[in-house]
Amino acid sequence: MNTPAYLRRLGLPELLHTPVTAESLRALHAAHVEKVAYEVLEIWLGRATTVDPVESAERIVRGRGGYCYHLNGAFSELLTTLGYDVTRHVAGVQLRGGEPGITGNHLVLTARGLPSAANPGGEWLVDVGLGDALHEPLPLVPGTYRQGPFTYELRPSQVAPGGWRFEHDQSGSFVGMDFGMEPTEMSAFAETHRHLTTAPTSGFVRIATTQRRDAYGVDILRGLLLSRVGNGKQSVTLSSARDYYAALADIFLLPLDDVTPVEKDTLWRKVCEAHEGWLAAGSP
Repeated sequence: MNTPAYLRRLGLPELLHTPVTAESLRALHAAHVEKVAYEVLEIWLGRATTVDPVESAERIVRGRGGYCYHLNGAFSELLTTLGYDVTRHVAGVQLRGGEPGITGNHLVLTARGLPSAANPGGEWLVDVGLGDALHEPLPLVPGTYRQGPFTYELRPSQVAPGGWRFEHDQSGSFVGMDFGMEPTEMSAFAETHRHLTTAPTSGFVRIATTQRRDAYGVDILRGLLLSRVGNGKQSVTLSSARDYYAALADIFLLPLDDVTPVEKDTLWRKVCEAHEGWLAAGSP
């Protein structure tokens, strides 16, 4: 992995040779969610991806993003290279109307050995792959936490003995996330990744989603509906390819320099068709 290039992508090249601390972890986490979008556009471009963290890191260095397996996989590789004690865990994101469980539809990270005044134990929940959730790491300690306009809760999981439950803000796109503390390898997510990126029932296949978190809220593009969620919610429908690609570049930092004009035309057509289907179904 090209660690210097990855840090330059995050705007933090100076962290290549700085001590491993809770504050530097916070800086890396915040920069990652602000600079690297949560996005599933490779699916809509017909490009196959894997859960290999080095492959994901190379794509991030080239200016793209990914979803949880890509983002947390690459980030864990970066942190390990920099000297952090990081562990990957199998998790389950609970969508609205669903039941909690360790389904494997999410990869989550923990880091340890990083004490701070607010977290003397030094163990942290690290997750740059939740889209509209964490901006900074959370102390792996039961409690209620405020980040910007959003309030989160951490508590022992009821479905993963010895594990944890992350409760999202009520304005969030999902209810919560559970994870066990057993370490796992990236290969544990390969089959679910195949399903999420190819199955017609997958939300990633049905909706072209892009999200980017900052300290004050989150920007979300689902199909052609662009929303800003923070202190309230504002939404607008993008009505032209020019507006769509300008939003990707300006708001989500995705200029798509690796996408050809023909691919952009095809992507725009597919997103428009999906949006029209959503409207015809009553905008569920």
